[in-house]
Amino acid sequence: MVAFRSLWVLLPRPIREVPADLAAVAALAVATNVATFAPVVRETPIRIPLGLVFVLFVPGYAFVAALFPSAGEPPTASADAESEGDEPHPGSRTRPVTSLGIDASSIDGLERAAFSCGFSIALVPLIGLLLNATPWGIGLPPIVVAVSGFTIVMSAIAAGRRQALPPEERFRVPFRGWYTAVRTELLEPDTRAEGVLNVLLVASVLLAASTGGYAMLAPSESDQFSAIYLLTEDDDGELVAEGYPSEFVRGESREVIVGVDNREHETTEYTVVVIEQDVRITNETATSPEDGNVTYHDTAVTDQRELDRFSTTLAHNESWQYEYELEPTVVGENQRVVWLLFPGGDSEIPADPSIEDTEYHGHLWINVTDSDTRE
Repeated sequence: MVAFRSLWVLLPRPIREVPADLAAVAALAVATNVATFAPVVRETPIRIPLGLVFVLFVPGYAFVAALFPSAGEPPTASADAESEGDEPHPGSRTRPVTSLGIDASSIDGLERAAFSCGFSIALVPLIGLLLNATPWGIGLPPIVVAVSGFTIVMSAIAAGRRQALPPEERFRVPFRGWYTAVRTELLEPDTRAEGVLNVLLVASVLLAASTGGYAMLAPSESDQFSAIYLLTEDDDGELVAEGYPSEFVRGESREVIVGVDNREHETTEYTVVVIEQDVRITNETATSPEDGNVTYHDTAVTDQRELDRFSTTLAHNESWQYEYELEPTVVGENQRVVWLLFPGGDSEIPADPSIEDTEYHGHLWINVTDSDTRE
């Protein structure tokens, strides 16, 4: 404790005079940025509760702190009399009213918390709307940086406005009073029965918080998945899921963009295996009482060859796009090229991989000729 006090004294005076609640707000903003951008930390579940508190409470609290730097008091009977037009008592205080029409002296701790949530819900979408008009657009990094900047600026304004007030009028969060009250209730109960009830209450709160936190943070199996998809580049240079090449000359290569997404909630190594298949398609007609004659297409792979394989490692929520030069090797119509995605690396790939070996795959149907017959 003595060493901590010595270090505290070494800090510059302006830093030591920053109110504890505003310092906590700034620390939460920094912690959220670390959880969002730090390479290792961003893969842990801690960024979820930090992000929720950051978005739903922190910017609104800093904004309210800047608007109302003074300590609040609940409305009194004399205040109610004033609102009814009666003459105020000679010893009663005059209650200042802000430009928003809110009585500044009536903003107590509970109302600050309510206003903080309300302003946060209003401010974050507004910041996103402003970002949409900038070159950065709306995305996780710009939102986090912009909201953090807004929070830090509002906290600095709030600290300056509080310092301008007499010490007895400044708003303070009674951290020490809360600690003393909780310590007294838990460690110095009036009766043994009250002590047992206090312990059971704390245990119940901890159990509820841990259960809720686990339910919120632990990913369910349905939320864990990977994805592979194919894209092409249009005339404007944009990547689109259309316009895939279908006519090839043997020996000719054409570009296809292969995309991979990681939603496994952990860093995952991926291997993509590209195979070329000869497919026989047969049409069978069956009669249905509801639909009449229905034609079914049956496909059977008669032969396949591995064209290529490539690997990458992705963090959770990370995407990767690979410019692949597709060059078929066999002439024929209705050739099928399949990209098989295997999470887990080469150890998860069988000797002769096929579509049945993984649930993640994409494919193209192509025709391959010996010479260029396209117009």
